Amino acid sequence: MHKQLMKGNEAIVRAAILAGCRGFYGYPITPASEITEAAAVYMPKTGGVFLQAESEVAAINMLYGASSAGVRVMTASSGPGISLMQEGISYMAGAELPCVIADITRGGPGLGNLGAEQSDYHQVVKGGGNGNYRTIVLAPHSAQEMADLTALAFELADRYRTPVVVLADGFVGQMMEPVEFPQTAVAPKLPAWAVAGTAESRGNLITSLHMDINDLEAHLRKLEAKYKVAEANETRAEEWFAEDAEIVLVGYGIVGRILKAVTAEARAEGINVGLLRPITLYPFPNANFERLAKRAKVFVVVEMSNGQLIEDVRLSLNGARPVEFLNRMGGNVPSHEEVLGFVRALAGQYGAALAAEEEQMAHV
Repeated sequence: MHKQLMKGNEAIVRAAILAGCRGFYGYPITPASEITEAAAVYMPKTGGVFLQAESEVAAINMLYGASSAGVRVMTASSGPGISLMQEGISYMAGAELPCVIADITRGGPGLGNLGAEQSDYHQVVKGGGNGNYRTIVLAPHSAQEMADLTALAFELADRYRTPVVVLADGFVGQMMEPVEFPQTAVAPKLPAWAVAGTAESRGNLITSLHMDINDLEAHLRKLEAKYKVAEANETRAEEWFAEDAEIVLVGYGIVGRILKAVTAEARAEGINVGLLRPITLYPFPNANFERLAKRAKVFVVVEMSNGQLIEDVRLSLNGARPVEFLNRMGGNVPSHEEVLGFVRALAGQYGAALAAEEEQMAHV
């Protein structure tokens, strides 16, 4: 295998095709437009379908139809477009239809700007549409992970019959890096549940409508059970110098890369710092937090939003350790120097508190 230099956005499309995707329906929006452009170039060459829809609402409903026929399909957008897709995502979750949605996040709310943010966390991770459903959410931090996690997204979408979101900030989508792809491609297979226009599939029914209240409750219990299996088996996170860390930095996407640099420099200064980078935002890697909390003194959440990831971190820790917060918004990215200064101040604060506690215990 050899590496190819490309944007993270293009890596998504190439990985999708190798994963058996044969349908892309979307509408361009910065900073995700290269995904639509690359799909327009590559999808027809593989015998697949590319269609630029008249809107994001149309695109997500085209995914509903194509997925119902058993085709591996995807779309891509950014904050405002993802907002328009939420009803269709809810329909697909309710109808148990697999698909992959790439969200390359930009500044918000409203039109916001074209800068990179992480402000889509709530609407994607918590499910922005109506009803009781979840979507699996994967958060790459490099062009290579844009490819790897897209391939994984199709696998998980089929395994759990659910929409899967690849959530990346604009920096990860736009940056160019060497990417390595597998040499073998996945051959598309027609799932048994699909409505494929064949005699065998004639009895299949795809719907999210359950008029009887008990039927709907039974369906929701089935979805809940499926999500519980995903929570038990599909959590993923990267730990970096975290096992013995007293200060654990937490961030995803481009922030995770900044925190790696901060961890390395802080360690060189003798500050006991580590990194925990969630890769699955849902299911959330609760077990990693619980284990690291046994040694850590404090967790520091760094994000490019107004405090969305931090809510899941606090829920995961359940008060076991304090959680500090550093953020930037509007397209600003926390700088290496900014985060390092924050860590140095925390190390002094918690170091002084620990010394005072030890001195007090010595006099008991």
